[in-house]
Amino acid sequence: MTGTIATITLILFGFTATGCDSDSADDSVGTVYDVAQENGFSTLVAAIDAAGLRGALEADGPFTVFAPTDAAFAALPAGTVESLLLPENQSTLSDILTYHVVSGRVTSSQVVTLTSATTLLGQTVSIEVVDGSVFINGAQVTTVDVQADNGVIHVIDAVLLPAS
Repeated sequence: MTGTIATITLILFGFTATGCDSDSADDSVGTVYDVAQENGFSTLVAAIDAAGLRGALEADGPFTVFAPTDAAFAALPAGTVESLLLPENQSTLSDILTYHVVSGRVTSSQVVTLTSATTLLGQTVSIEVVDGSVFINGAQVTTVDVQADNGVIHVIDAVLLPAS
């Protein structure tokens, strides 16, 4: 019996000691901007830079970003991305990108309980769960809960376009 108590105590101490490490600065994964960059969202990162939003997405947040893949951007009509990246379209691009961001850290377990969310643009996106898949304005969420120091990223398969 004493051996069992000692074993349980050691196991519990191990969990407690392990838990203490999780608060260290070494656990930093970077901002949502950094995480997007490190995970190969090259078109999204280029768009964030062109829109002048890098500083905002490196701020404390927290933010939830519905991040379109490079393939999602490529699926837009020919020339759309190139046009949006031009300096004269910075305002339009900023509107499109802020339509992909929600204030707060909204994890996948929270997203599935919602029917809509208000974006940083001030417009609402609809959220639907169909046969276990989550859709944001019809764009399917393909990867959930990519953690960043200042928020979370959910990957989507289409670019969301706000109302004009």
